[in-house]
Order: sequence, then structure tokens, then C-alpha cells
Amino acid sequence: MSDSELRDVILAEGCYVDRCSIASSVIGIRTNIQPGATIRRSVLLGADFYEGDDSAHVKRDRPKLGIGRDVILDRVIVDKNARIGDCARLVNEAGVQEADGDGYFIRSGVIVVPKDGVIKPGIRV
Repeated sequence: MSDSELRDVILAEGCYVDRCSIASSVIGIRTNIQPGATIRRSVLLGADFYEGDDSAHVKRDRPKLGIGRDVILDRVIVDKNARIGDCARLVNEAGVQEADGDGYFIRSGVIVVPKDGVIKPGIRV
């Protein structure tokens, strides 16, 4: 963890948290959160493995494992091994109660990214 603001957060071991803001959230094991991310009222379940830049798990058409740069999450559940691309904004500003989207779904107003889910960079929900 470096140069980040955490308030009312449970942070599991092995996380990489760099220059971000997290409040009222639970961050699971081996979660990778890139600079500029803002996370509020969310639960991130983490990852089963670490992923390096040269890892076989990385594919050119998918974001890096974890939370990308300048991502905003509010009231989101992110299951294990999910990938959220840079500049994605998952906040449900419209207050949608039930919906299915590309790489996510909304239930009772809460955005859920399923296990191994991928959110493309720049997505707005």
C-alpha cells in the first residue's frame, strides 16, 4: 500500500493498493488496485493468484487482473479473479434495480461483477 486514503476498510493480506481512495469497503486477498481508483461501499473478493506483466493469464483483449487506473466503484460486489478496465465507472447513478449488462448484472440496485468477469475500459453503469 502506498500513498492511499483508507477509511473504514477491511484490507486482506497480499493486496496491492497504490494512490487510491477506499471507504466503507472490504478488500479481499491479493486484490490489485491501480492508481486513481475510488472505491466506496463495495466488496472485492480478491484473486486466486497474482498476475505479472509477463503472465500467461494476461491476454491482449482483457484488462489486467483487478481494478484498473481511475476506476470508480460505488455499491459494487466484485467476485474473484475479475478484471475491471481503466476509467470504468460502476456507480448505478440511474438507480436501476434489476439489469444484465456486458460483464456485470444489477440486483436490488447493487452492481455485481461475477467470478472471472471482465469489464471493458471506459464502461459507464
